[in-house]
Amino acid sequence: MNSFLTGWGKDLKRIPVGPLGVIAMAGCEEMGEKINNWLKTWNSLQETQDEEFYTLPGVNRDSFLIKTYCPRFGTGESKGVIKESVRGYDIYIIIDVCAYNKTYKMYGQEVPMSPDDHFADLKRIIAAIEGKAKRINVIMPMLYESRQHRRTSRESLDCALALQELENMGVSNIITFDAHDPRVQNAVPLCGFENVMPTYQMIKALCKNEKSLAIDKENMMVVSPDEGAMNRNIYYSSVLGLDLGMFYKRRDYTTVVNGRNPIVAHEYLGASVEGKDVIVVDDMIASGDSMLDLCKELKKRKANRIFAVATFAFFTSGLEAFNKAYEEGYLTRVLATNLTYRTPELKAAPWFIEADMSKYISYIIATLNHDRSLHALLNPYDRIKNLLDRYKAEQAEAGIRLV
Repeated sequence: MNSFLTGWGKDLKRIPVGPLGVIAMAGCEEMGEKINNWLKTWNSLQETQDEEFYTLPGVNRDSFLIKTYCPRFGTGESKGVIKESVRGYDIYIIIDVCAYNKTYKMYGQEVPMSPDDHFADLKRIIAAIEGKAKRINVIMPMLYESRQHRRTSRESLDCALALQELENMGVSNIITFDAHDPRVQNAVPLCGFENVMPTYQMIKALCKNEKSLAIDKENMMVVSPDEGAMNRNIYYSSVLGLDLGMFYKRRDYTTVVNGRNPIVAHEYLGASVEGKDVIVVDDMIASGDSMLDLCKELKKRKANRIFAVATFAFFTSGLEAFNKAYEEGYLTRVLATNLTYRTPELKAAPWFIEADMSKYISYIIATLNHDRSLHALLNPYDRIKNLLDRYKAEQAEAGIRLV
């Protein structure tokens, strides 16, 4: 808290863009409450000398959350409703397009909300604002249709179209996390677009839950699961001071199974992983088949502990394969954020570590609301170095035996 007020948040007393309003869409209620609590805490710590700031309508609210809902008709059609005025507000809409735990009734049947349903509800709420807000910002951690980011044949460019829709509806800023391909922002060159990486929070969660890591080149490596994830893994290897390896996926491009070309084999490029802990970083775990295959390939090469790091953990095929891999020693831990829905079973799994992103998102909201630069937030290099120094000092003080 104090670091926010004295560091990059030291100018919180300056006049904000507008009174702050946060809308948590269906599936983001828990995240919305956490963010609201952080914002209220910081707001209460500010000195009350700036009369102009503190008489601004909406600044000293009991809650920054704006109440909205999207009721459904029997046919499945819907509408967006805002239950209070947002005129002149700086609105931040938080949405999880993959929150399939949310359902609605259609012709008497219980239907889980798809990403299309969530995105349609987002547009409904923006439409309900009617252009009355001072500014609209969308925080969409898992970017809608981000895996359909480029055209390779006669196919739709869904992510680009969605971004252009939001821009045309008056959205000023789009904040996403670990976009599958951040170049999709080229579809909206005049709209604010921030692709935020949760690297610091991931490393912090790993260090908090694993006290016996030897973070050096002799005992640990970073391995990219494929060529597409190299940038993420290069950053991890750089800030942790570790060697980098890579797997290349050979695919059968003559066949399509479940919407993708099946992997024929994993080919490894890099130094030996024998006896070393391995960190594997990717943007998401969907079914997880590829990640588990990679873990087995690393174990064949006599790797020690394997830590799978993914911003989004969906487990679309369930947890059984991961439970089995954990029991058989192929997988040590899976780290993921709380930016998308996680089942109670996943949260309770002994191999799962969750990185809470609510405080970080609160920083972003408060900084943008006061029209300040996000540079210090988006570049966590110094914070990671300080974290590693503290981690090693704690190990030495506790006399922890490094595995």
